[in-house]
Formats: sequence, structure tokens, C-alpha cells
Amino acid sequence: MTELILNREHYTRLVAGEIPKATEFLWIATADLKDLHVARGKRFVPFLAVLADLVGKGVHVRLMHAKEPGPRFREDFDRYPELLHPELFERILCPRLHTKAVIIDGRTAYLGSANLTGAGIGAKNDRRRNWEAGILTDEKHLLEPLMAELDTLWMGTHCASCQRRSTCPDPIA
Repeated sequence: MTELILNREHYTRLVAGEIPKATEFLWIATADLKDLHVARGKRFVPFLAVLADLVGKGVHVRLMHAKEPGPRFREDFDRYPELLHPELFERILCPRLHTKAVIIDGRTAYLGSANLTGAGIGAKNDRRRNWEAGILTDEKHLLEPLMAELDTLWMGTHCASCQRRSTCPDPIA
């Protein structure tokens, strides 16, 4: 299955639908990382609560992003001690990362335009959110090379030859 998802479907299909189903691992790559809230009953909670719940269930989470998160994200982060366990929650910063992708258990992938922000992928009102497009797929011929690319980035394979290394705030390797 490969399915086109547009605009609000990023929230309904990916954030509310697929991501909470992770049982083994969740990889997220995004250029921008800001305050993002999701519905939980009649309330809205930070997306970090979803990640903390997954980590609490033993799901390994990798979060890759290109710049420091916004101030609200940083404040919310401190409220979730589950995310301070590096064996299950890991985060890297690479200023050259522009990929927007999510891998769930090696079985489902998202690849598209949406950053991990309220306007890009969150539960914002349709009149306040970005116009986004992406695909959701379970096709191995798409999943495997995407996973290999994200793993290569994660391991810092490109760091030694990166021409921005001198300005990188936190080199991976």
C-alpha cells in the first residue's frame, strides 16, 4: 500500500493513527522541531507525551532534527523524564538535515513535506495549518533504502567530509 496524504491527514493518518501503533522502534527525521500538540480525550497534550508513552512501553525512539527545538518544545521536554533514558530515546542534531520522514517498526514509512510542528503535522485548525503533501507506505522497496539513508545519517557517516562541520553545534561523529 502506498497512499497519498494531504494537509490534515498528516495528523489523522500519521500522528494520531500510525505513530501510536509503534511497538519496537520509531524514527523521526525533521528539519524543524516546534511545539506540537495532539488530542488526548478532550484535551490536547504535547506530542512529547506520545513519545514518552512509547518509550514507557519499551519502544526505541530516534529523533533527528536540523536545528534547536523551539522554546515551548524545550519546556515540555523537561516534563517527560521517560525521555531522559538514552537507551530508548535518542536525539541528534544535524544542520544539513532537511528530510521529513517517519519509520514505524520497519513496516510503515512516511516521506513528505511536513516538519514536526503544529502547523505542519499537528492538530491545528485547518485555517492555521500549512499545506502539506506526503506518502504513507508499507512497500519494502521504498522502506529499505529510506531506512538505510536515515541510519547512515544517524551514524554520522557524512560528518567527516561535511563542509559545515566547523559550524555544526553538535557533530554526530
